[in-house]
Amino acid sequence: MIMLRDGFDILLPKLARVIDRLANFAEKYADLPTLGFTHYQPAQLTTVGKRACLWLQDLVMDMRNLQRAREDLRFRGVKGTTGTQASFLQLFQGDHEKVEELDRKVTEMTGFKKSYLVTGQTYSRKVDIDSLCVLASLGATVHKICTDIRLLANLKEIEEPFEKEQIGSSAMPYKRNPMRAERCCSLARHLMALVSDPLQTAAVQWLERTLDDSANRRISLPESFLTADIILSTLQNITEGLVVYPKVIERHIRHELPFMATENIIMAMVKAGGNRQDCHEKIRVLSQKAAAAVKQEGGDNELLARVQADPYFTPILGQLDSILDPKTFIGRAPQQVTRFLSEEVRPVLEPYKSKMDVKTELQL
Repeated sequence: MIMLRDGFDILLPKLARVIDRLANFAEKYADLPTLGFTHYQPAQLTTVGKRACLWLQDLVMDMRNLQRAREDLRFRGVKGTTGTQASFLQLFQGDHEKVEELDRKVTEMTGFKKSYLVTGQTYSRKVDIDSLCVLASLGATVHKICTDIRLLANLKEIEEPFEKEQIGSSAMPYKRNPMRAERCCSLARHLMALVSDPLQTAAVQWLERTLDDSANRRISLPESFLTADIILSTLQNITEGLVVYPKVIERHIRHELPFMATENIIMAMVKAGGNRQDCHEKIRVLSQKAAAAVKQEGGDNELLARVQADPYFTPILGQLDSILDPKTFIGRAPQQVTRFLSEEVRPVLEPYKSKMDVKTELQL
């Protein structure tokens, strides 16, 4: 119980540092438009900072889960071989109050506020489930974040830090593989898998206790905390050095935005006196021709040029630049970032302010 508690006390400041670094990143890029993706297909625009807040929200949930699991821990206390305290009652010649006082004092000496009122020979192994479940959940969060970073690295929009002398690939010198994010994903899968051990252990504890839990716990419990520890160190290194390429992001937006702007173009034409049905049909035909050029010929998205060349759209040609301004497509993303960081992220970091100035060094 002491080791579980101390393990959480080691992990919580590390998680706070990751959240802090990522919050700074989100704030910096709160209003930088970027393509959103659903089904990994281009969707409505979001911002780089807003996407980072999706990562942050999961990490903040993990922070609360770790804190709760840590605070829920109790000491077993002095309960005896089957949890009845019979030997202590005999030691104190039948004085129940002294037995309870001993239990309280030992619990206080170990730094716990409470002990479990009933136990078998051991504390319930469901405590181990609870502890490792929150770590496995953290693993799922990190895997998602680092998978996103790997996908964005493929698009050349965002990269993890890359050292001057780092080798991206032994066979292909030009490559900059996202090895830190890959390492996090690899370890996160192990962390998520480890939770099956305490689940099975708790399920097969016969009556007051059986000893087939011991060898398993000596591996699964420390491995979970050690794995979470190195994952957080690696993720801190990543979040301290994330590199954003706005020009690449802008190029990807330009490639897709004309299709997304068709509704805005139709609305502008209707305001200028056009017929919605006629405009919709014009846009549909031009969009299909532009899409065919992109998919079948490998060309650029020429929808805007086709619109400009069609006399039908003459009334709104002067509005096209403003209609296609990416910042008109990001909704309230910047405002959401500001409020989220202020109300939900910064407050959870307050208890760890004195432990923020710690850097991580990785062996590549």
